[in-house]
Amino acid sequence: MPIRVNLPDECGLGLALTVIGGRWKSVILWELHERALRFGELRRRLPGISEKVLYEQLREMERDGVVRREAFEEAVLRVEYSLTPAGTALNDAAHVLAEWGLVHAGRNTLPAAAE
Repeated sequence: MPIRVNLPDECGLGLALTVIGGRWKSVILWELHERALRFGELRRRLPGISEKVLYEQLREMERDGVVRREAFEEAVLRVEYSLTPAGTALNDAAHVLAEWGLVHAGRNTLPAAAE
């Protein structure tokens, strides 16, 4: 079920937070920022998420226009998930929010692995 942020409809921040709200969507957004990943690869990068929840989150993000699902007809069907241009822009915005959060918490910058 999508997270609903209780801000006016004309508030862009509320709309953006609705798209990445919840426990897993921001992490999925981050994992897809470098390259497309298959479902299994993505699940291995997200310890603790069930297949059902990952599938639901990806479908919601696809519906919201930030994730693209591409199926390749091969001997075995291969499906990859990647960010759309809107997803890339949202990831860039989320990165700025992450930096603000770390500075606000008393740290200077993101850890080197996250940059």
